[in-house]
Amino acid sequence: MEAPTTGNSQPATPAESADQQGVRSVQRALGILGLLTDDRPTVSVRDIVEATGLAKTTVLRLVSTLEQSGLLWATSNGYMAGPGLWRWAHLARRSWELPPETQRGMRELAARQRETVNLYVARDVYRVCVAQQESPQPLRHVVHVGDELPMWAGASSKVLLRDAAPGILERIARSSPNGPEHATVMRKWIDEAAAKGYGESHGEREEGLSAVAVPILGNTGGVVAALALSGPTIRFTESRVAEFAADLVRMAQQMSERGFASPFGKPG
Repeated sequence: MEAPTTGNSQPATPAESADQQGVRSVQRALGILGLLTDDRPTVSVRDIVEATGLAKTTVLRLVSTLEQSGLLWATSNGYMAGPGLWRWAHLARRSWELPPETQRGMRELAARQRETVNLYVARDVYRVCVAQQESPQPLRHVVHVGDELPMWAGASSKVLLRDAAPGILERIARSSPNGPEHATVMRKWIDEAAAKGYGESHGEREEGLSAVAVPILGNTGGVVAALALSGPTIRFTESRVAEFAADLVRMAQQMSERGFASPFGKPG
């Protein structure tokens, strides 16, 4: 039997093999937890097997471990989120909840401009929505807090990637429908957004959807988040885009001037 190999084609050591197996087990366990959603609060072993393609014996072992850790809870209908997640949820809320004045500012901005306000941060090749205030209008754009969106398009991506290295742009481009050459287009978009002070998009990721976004700067001057207004393209006329951008810039400056190391609290 041949020894497992690493990415450089050299035989993997026993320690490396054990590490790879450990990482794989963690990824599988997180994948199981990721199957739980608002629409599907419980999952059965059969659901997990079908969704992951794992062997039933592997699923049973992982589920048992998660249950022992309090991360899953067995019910008559399947497995639901366990009480052990409460502690993590509490920690996450403390770390990511916006200051009251920022929440109030986002509510006022949504009411004033009548479009949805989102706050995004970059995570590898994705942007994650960490806060939202919905538009009061019946026809509106809604992204759920915690949703991960691709970075190869969209107004928020254009400002979040302002300081991005070529390598990350290339990785994002490879994941896009347009292939590696899209990195050149992205760099042009990013430079245009930096020159204007805001990014805008119209139907780039989803037809009929537009957005305007501005950067929020940390205490070192780097981009830590993107503040955006989004909604139906029909309402994002040239004059409205200019108005949206001016209002977003004012609020982003207020957030930056508070001296946040991130948008979620003052630096230690």
